Amino acid sequence: MAVHSDRVRTRSPESGKAVVAEIDTSAAGGGAEAAAPKRTRPAGGPGIGSRLAPYLLLLPAVVATIVLLGWPLLKTFLLSFQDLNRRQLVMHLTEWTGFDNYKEQLGDPEFWSVTGRTVAFTLVNVVLIMVGGTLVGLLLNHLGKRMRLALSIALLLAWAMPVVAATTVYTWLFDEQWGVVNWLLDQLGWHSMAHYNWMSDEYSTFFVVILLIVWQSIPFVAFNMYAGLTTIPKELYEAARMDGAGSSKIFSAVIFPNLKPFFLATTFLEVIWVFKSFTQIYAINGGGPEKLTRTLPVHAFLEGSGSQHYGVGAAIAVLTILMLGVLMAYYFRIMIKQEDEL
Repeated sequence: MAVHSDRVRTRSPESGKAVVAEIDTSAAGGGAEAAAPKRTRPAGGPGIGSRLAPYLLLLPAVVATIVLLGWPLLKTFLLSFQDLNRRQLVMHLTEWTGFDNYKEQLGDPEFWSVTGRTVAFTLVNVVLIMVGGTLVGLLLNHLGKRMRLALSIALLLAWAMPVVAATTVYTWLFDEQWGVVNWLLDQLGWHSMAHYNWMSDEYSTFFVVILLIVWQSIPFVAFNMYAGLTTIPKELYEAARMDGAGSSKIFSAVIFPNLKPFFLATTFLEVIWVFKSFTQIYAINGGGPEKLTRTLPVHAFLEGSGSQHYGVGAAIAVLTILMLGVLMAYYFRIMIKQEDEL
C-alpha cells in the first residue's frame, strides 16, 4: 500500500490569500482514493428532541404536584374570599365577601396572639432540635462501630414511628393517674407530682409537645450531621490539633465552615416542619386549655372545620402559607448569596 499526500492550493474568500491544504490519499491495489472526511456535529446544535427530553422527564412530577398540591391550594385561596358556614353548605350557596375574612383576622388580637405563640414555639423547637441533633451527630462520628450501630437503630426507631402513634405514647407517659413520668417523679421524691395533670397548664402542655417534637426530629439532624462530618478531611482535624485547638475551636474553625450549607438547609427544613406542626398539638390537648396552646395550623382547623367557618379557616391557612413564603424567600436569598461567594 502506497501512501502519498497532495498539496492543493485554494484561495480564501475573506482574505484573498492562498491557503495550502494537505489532503491525504492512499493507494490500495494500484488505485488512489481520498480519505473520508470526519463527521462533525451540525452547526444548529442538538435537535428539538434532545432539548425537550429533560422537560418531558419532569412532566409527570409537575403534573402530580399541580394536581395534588396546586389544586387544593387554589381551592383554599378561593374559599378564603367566601362566607361559607353551615347555612351556605345546606343551601349550596356561594357568597363572595372579598377581603372581609382577611380584615377580620388581621384586626383580631387573638390571631396575632396565636401568631406570636407560633413563632416562639417554632424558635424554641428549632434551637433544641439543631443543638441536640448536632451533638448526637458528633457523638455518632466518635463512637465505635458497634455503639454507632446501636445508636443509629435507636434513632431510626424514633424517626420511623408514626406521629399519631408517638403522640399516643407520650399521652400515656404523661397521664395524670397512670403515667410513668408521674410515678417516676413520685419515686424520686417529688410527691406533689404523683397525680399532676400535665394538660391543665399552657406551659406544661407545651413542654410535653416540645419534648415529643424534639425527640422525633433529632434523628434527621443527627444523620445529616454525621453524613456531613464524613466529608471533612482528617488532615484538617490534625492540623487544628497541632495548632492547639480544643473541641470548641475545632467545631468553630473546621466543622462549621465546612458544613455551613448543611446547617442552613437543615435549619430551614426544621423551621417549616415545626411551624406547620398540627398532629402533636391537636392530639395531645386539642389546642387547650382555653385555646392557650393553639398554633396557626391548629387555629385554622378549629376556626374552620371545628366551628364550621370555612372561609375564616381558609383565610388563616393562606396567611400561614404567606408567612412560610416569606421565610422561604429569605432562605433562598441566603443560599444564592452563598453560591455567589463560592
